[in-house]
Amino acid sequence: MSTQEKTTRERVGLAVLGATASEAIAAIVAAEKAGVRQVWMTQGGLSPDTLTIFAAAAVQTQSIRMGTSIVPTYPRHPLALAQQALALSDIAPERLRLGVGPSHRPIIEGGYGIPMHSPQEHLREYVTILRAALWDGKVEHQGRFFTVKGTLPRAPHTPILISALREGAFRLAGELTDGALSWVCPVPYLLEKALPALRAGAAKAGRPVPPLVAHIPVALSQERQAVNAAARKQLGYYGHLPFYVSMFAEAGFPVSPEGELSDALLENMVVTGNDAAITEHLKKLLASGLDELLVMPIVVANAKEERERLARLIGQI
Repeated sequence: MSTQEKTTRERVGLAVLGATASEAIAAIVAAEKAGVRQVWMTQGGLSPDTLTIFAAAAVQTQSIRMGTSIVPTYPRHPLALAQQALALSDIAPERLRLGVGPSHRPIIEGGYGIPMHSPQEHLREYVTILRAALWDGKVEHQGRFFTVKGTLPRAPHTPILISALREGAFRLAGELTDGALSWVCPVPYLLEKALPALRAGAAKAGRPVPPLVAHIPVALSQERQAVNAAARKQLGYYGHLPFYVSMFAEAGFPVSPEGELSDALLENMVVTGNDAAITEHLKKLLASGLDELLVMPIVVANAKEERERLARLIGQI
């Protein structure tokens, strides 16, 4: 189904989370009941495994699509990830979208102790192997990072998306993958830098342009000061990651020397207002050229209430 053929609801996904795997599964089940068509989950640090959560949620739901945003590539061999994707495909055919990416040095080197050399080259090789395994059913590859050979019992044709922050990653997404996943990127940056790079990568490879899934933080509040405080608490970590600091500067929103995100940046990124205003804003973003939205709740006062309300909003959009 092309982007033009998808309904608005099919083009808006919801980021879900839970303090435990059981809570995350319950959130996915509730999202489907609310009418949400796509959920996304991150794989952060040593939190419960996202694909295991999806497998459990798949047997408790009927049709909601589930996407990883993202599974870090360095700690997980591409064939091991292909096996997990195959299992999900057997349980819930055509409902998994597999987002992968290199993550960041504080996590990969500081946490896992894995040297993070040439992340974009590593990602290219990783996706090449994953694509062959999931779409051709077999792979034989000898490269800088991996030497692998194997055959899957069947090819699940699982869509592969990659995290993209700078123009080079968006070009790579256009060249090799089924989509680009942005994260805390201001919308003007996505429209002026990311989309042209995505299209250039696709043109170079002579293939259709894959979708850009734009990460959009949303706060169900009209109190801008409270929203900024909540957003800074939830997103402030990114002001200390070099990859993001460079992107923010290129987008025209440099962070402070202490890594603090500016009010101007937060007000550009975070969609706020009542239900009607937020619905209208999301529709305008889709009309602006963004293919899909990955909506992440910014909790201002009551986490449970605001997340449930946002799910209902998306389910009725």
